[in-house]
Amino acid sequence: MTTLNQFQIKLSKKNSTQRIFNITKEVEKKYLIMIRKLFILGLTNIAISISAQVVNIPDANFKAYLVGNYSINTNHDSEIQVSEAVAFTGSINCMSKNITNLTGIESFVNLGGLFCGLNPISNLNVTSNILLKTLRCQNNPLTTLDVTKNTLLEDLTLTNNNLTSINVSQNINLL
Repeated sequence: MTTLNQFQIKLSKKNSTQRIFNITKEVEKKYLIMIRKLFILGLTNIAISISAQVVNIPDANFKAYLVGNYSINTNHDSEIQVSEAVAFTGSINCMSKNITNLTGIESFVNLGGLFCGLNPISNLNVTSNILLKTLRCQNNPLTTLDVTKNTLLEDLTLTNNNLTSINVSQNINLL
């Protein structure tokens, strides 16, 4: 004989009679186990998606360079994860790779050097790369560049660009 527990499920619809179902302890136990499993599965999916966030790199040439560099792409897959970009503390040397867009470079927040000269790059955002000590982007059609947040810069090369001015007042290691 199965005993009933005090646990009840109430089902009701608008303008209809209310129904109450009594649930056995065994069914309640199975239901709670199922809820726990779903909760754990949900947390696992969240953890996986957080740890596997991929850096958006729209330029195919830039992406190919980064994916092919196993100092950066440490898991040797076809994407650069945010965790890989954050962990990288070296320099990126992507000179003469026909790169037009360096979107994705902002994820490399611990980057020490960026060598991106001899490419058709007209816009470069390094405001998130605050640990940069070397930035060489000569022979590009750059029209603007903000290095005011790159206060550790010691080496800045910008020759043969379309820049009309640049503010280096915050870059005390350059002055």
